[in-house]
Formats: sequence, C-alpha cells, structure tokens
Amino acid sequence: MKLSKAFATLALCATALTSPAMAAEYGKHTFKVSSGAAKDHPIATGIAAMSTCMEEGSGGKMKLRGFYSGQLGDDADATQSTRSGSIEMVVTGSAAIAGIEPALGVFSLPFMFANDAEVDAIMTGPFFDYLAEKMPQHDLILLSIWENGFRNATNSKHPIQAVSDFEGLNFRVMQNPIFLDTFRRLGANPVPMAFGEVFTALETGAVDGQENPLPLIEATKFYEVQRYLTLTRHAYSPNPALMNKTVWDGLNGDEQALIMSCAATARDAQIARSRAAVGESAEKLTSEGMEISELPVAEMDKLRELVAPVYETSMESVGKDNFDRLMEELGKIRN
Repeated sequence: MKLSKAFATLALCATALTSPAMAAEYGKHTFKVSSGAAKDHPIATGIAAMSTCMEEGSGGKMKLRGFYSGQLGDDADATQSTRSGSIEMVVTGSAAIAGIEPALGVFSLPFMFANDAEVDAIMTGPFFDYLAEKMPQHDLILLSIWENGFRNATNSKHPIQAVSDFEGLNFRVMQNPIFLDTFRRLGANPVPMAFGEVFTALETGAVDGQENPLPLIEATKFYEVQRYLTLTRHAYSPNPALMNKTVWDGLNGDEQALIMSCAATARDAQIARSRAAVGESAEKLTSEGMEISELPVAEMDKLRELVAPVYETSMESVGKDNFDRLMEELGKIRN
C-alpha cells in the first residue's frame, strides 16, 4: 500500500508540473517597432530576429511589425511617439534621446571606445543596468542596446588626408550639441539636420559632407552623392531598443520575460550582421566609385587632441556622474 501511495504521489506531481496552470501564458500581441534605418540595414536583422524569437517562444501569439526608413517619424519623433504609446517600440539612436535622458549623451562623446570589445562590455554590463534603471521615469523600458556602429566622414569636395582638410567643409551632423562642437573644433561648418533631409542636401550641395557608419552610408546610397570616405571612427553610435512603459506594464511576467530574452538574442544577431556588414559595405562603396582612405597616425592624434575639449564643454549636458560611471566601467575593462 505504501509503495502504491508513493507512485500515486509522483503521478500527481507530474500532472501538476505539466498542467496548463503551470505553463507560460501568452496573449496575442503584434507590436509596431520603428527604425530610421532602411530595411536592408543590420537593424532590420535585429528586428527580424527578435520577432522570430517571440513568435517561436509564444507559439505564434507574439510578434513585431517593423517600420523602416523613418516611416513613423525620424528617431526623435518616433521616440516621443513610443513614450506617448502611439508606437509600442522603437530602435533609435542614443543621440535622439540624450535630451530626454542625459546619461545616453555620453555615447556621443568623440573617441569614447577603442574597439568592439569595449563596446560589448559596456552595452551588456553594469552600465546597461544603470541606464535601464533610468528609463521608466521617461515612460520607456530599455530592452537591449544594438548598434549603428563607428562613424566615419564622407564629403564631395576632396580626400581628407590631414585634419586641416576639414577646414571650411559644410558637414551635416545630428541635431546634437556634442557633434556640433566636435566638428566646429575640426574647422568644419557643422549643419544640424534631420536624417531624412540629408540625401537631398548632399545632392543639391547644401552641405558638402556627412558622417555615419559604413552600413548606413551604403543603405542610404550616399555613394551616389559623395565621393570621398575617410575612416575616422571618431564616434560610436549605439541603438537602444525601447518599449513604451504602459504597454510593458500591461504584459504579464511570462510575456515580459520572453521579450527581454528575445531582445538579447536579437542583439547578438544584429551585432554580428552589423560588423560583417562593415567590410561588405566598404567593398560596395568602393565598387560604386567612392575613394576610401585613412588619416595617418600623426593626423589622427592631432584630431583627437583637437576634439578633446569637447569632454569638458559637454560635461554639464551629459552629467558628470554619468560620465564618471562610464569611465569607471571602461577602466575596469581596460585593466
């Protein structure tokens, strides 16, 4: 009798563990997600990977619907729409939300990261957690940080072989005080402009050049209106993936856990595609007639020296506590 009772108890436990009440629960959700990047940009790889992960994990109940090339507004507008809830999710440039949360402004500082390893450690480590804690007060949830990549300069006038070659060039930059200050110190004339206006401005000669990562330069076909590309890697642009807080709060724990897990999985796919695309884009841009060059080491040192004061002038806007926290984490990584 005792043995039979034991088997019965085990059978009851097994039934309980496999009952619907113990299984993860997912409702039907299709979330709109906005990106300023084109559909063939690595950001789209991340969105597709996240959507696939969510569909598979929820039995087809949860998915994303991507909108690209600023269909739902540029980065700044789409971020505000996500805050208000008219869009559920956005993958945006960190510079676009620096005015909302100053801690994101530290990524706009020139030459902050030396390599991809430093980037990955910061974007997935304690500094990510530090940023994530700040976002709910802005009606946003930070899911993950993907990448646009290291930024490089293009122009239609001449090769940039020395820092002095920046002198007098009209450069489109993001509507961001740090980028304005950076290019002003190089002797260029920085022109703040929304991304959607850049191609036409380059085509008409309203500006001579712009700066962006190689995959974005290719995806937006800037090679049609720019001839010279200089691999300056003067700044790194991360792309935070953000969700509206009210939408997030309306999800159950299983749904939230799946979204977080899939955002991290998608980051891996997006980063891998982004970095592979750099070399591919260089080949494509060259085949389209762009001349790609690098500044000599001495000129790069001079460039860094010229823009170094940007750190001091930007400290009030980015917040010294935020800057110190990032530098502390970078110090640990470098040691």
